Amino acid sequence: MKKFLSLTFILGAAMAFVACSPAEKKEEVKKDQLNVVTTFYPMYDFATKVTKDKANVSMLIDGGVEPHDYEPSAKDMAKIQNADVFIYNSHEMETWVESVLKNIDTSKIKVIEASKGIELLEGAHGEDEESEEHEGHSHAVDPHVWLDPILVKQEVDTITKEVTAVDKENASFYKQNADGFKKDLDKLDQNYAKSFKDVTNRKFVTQHMAFSYLAYRYDLEQRPISGISPDQEPTPKELKKIEDFVKNEKIETIYTESSASPKIAKTISDATGAELAVLNPMETVSKSKRDAGEDYLSIMNQNLEALKLSIK
Repeated sequence: MKKFLSLTFILGAAMAFVACSPAEKKEEVKKDQLNVVTTFYPMYDFATKVTKDKANVSMLIDGGVEPHDYEPSAKDMAKIQNADVFIYNSHEMETWVESVLKNIDTSKIKVIEASKGIELLEGAHGEDEESEEHEGHSHAVDPHVWLDPILVKQEVDTITKEVTAVDKENASFYKQNADGFKKDLDKLDQNYAKSFKDVTNRKFVTQHMAFSYLAYRYDLEQRPISGISPDQEPTPKELKKIEDFVKNEKIETIYTESSASPKIAKTISDATGAELAVLNPMETVSKSKRDAGEDYLSIMNQNLEALKLSIK
């Protein structure tokens, strides 16, 4: 109830913010550019790859904030309202989007759910995650579809189709960009498939359950320490099961994340002798890394090399 009241207050403040700053969009965006607002990094990257210099693409969730934990500010609400296009992954990932869309004028915005039409895998629940459902953060399904290159092609097609509906004049430009990106995704898929074709150990242990789609695509077995949300900790009983799994399966590497605390993973590492390595789910990518040229493709290639440490 407290969270609901908080969001209601933010929505009201946002409407006042929008009313007081009608020129914000015109000041920030060139006249010949679409104003595209995305939720978190993969959506930002895909939108940028499709629109390139025909749009000003921005990202709401940045600076190390986990998309699972994010709540929109009044300024963020105004930014969405002033956009030409708003892109998010899914209601299951950005659980706050449904409430936001009910409280703004969506007739003036093209709203794109990038994962629309993709069949989502079932989630898994630890004790903490089950209780969290009662607070409006149910993860009955897994939203991390962007970690499967083939499913990303579907998201890119959805984004391209809907952006073109807003800007028909640049339809061929967007299609050409999307086709080029999808060719890169095909190469990425081929590299993953080739790397894991003949391996004998197909099991890997991750900090949280972000890589189910990747595992499903390449016939791998992910064993997560925590559930869908990275900030949840396993119970002592669950922790013991993971430690036993690592020892029994002779797992040599446990994957943590650069944007989350490795405390629990280190506990298992210390108990089993397994090494720690980074596997990046791209829920957040720092500005410094983006400025250095890292993007979806480069990070997925880094993930591939990291996975080879465990899957042999």
